[in-house]
Amino acid sequence: MNDIRIFTTPILDGIKITEYKGIIIVRNVSAINIVKDFMTRVRDIIGGRSGSYQGAMKKMEEAVLAEAKSEAAKKGANAIVDFSLDYDSIDGLLMASARGTAVVIE
Repeated sequence: MNDIRIFTTPILDGIKITEYKGIIIVRNVSAINIVKDFMTRVRDIIGGRSGSYQGAMKKMEEAVLAEAKSEAAKKGANAIVDFSLDYDSIDGLLMASARGTAVVIE
């Protein structure tokens, strides 16, 4: 799966796409600890970065990338183009969603 390449652009200069395998959609939802949430609100007031949220987002990013690569491999692709990753937060849940198109490149 590590040989699956991910590109954020839909067109690859100098790389030929030989086959389109279909869309990839991946979602990851994590509950955020109430203490982390409280400390983040405090940091919002006094300023500063939230290391706990950044850590949670990094873990989600790694999980989403791994799952996207796995889904692409299942479709027989060796790359994903037009890949995007978005985050959202609702009622103490941190959500990551990603999408892209699985392709075969030369």
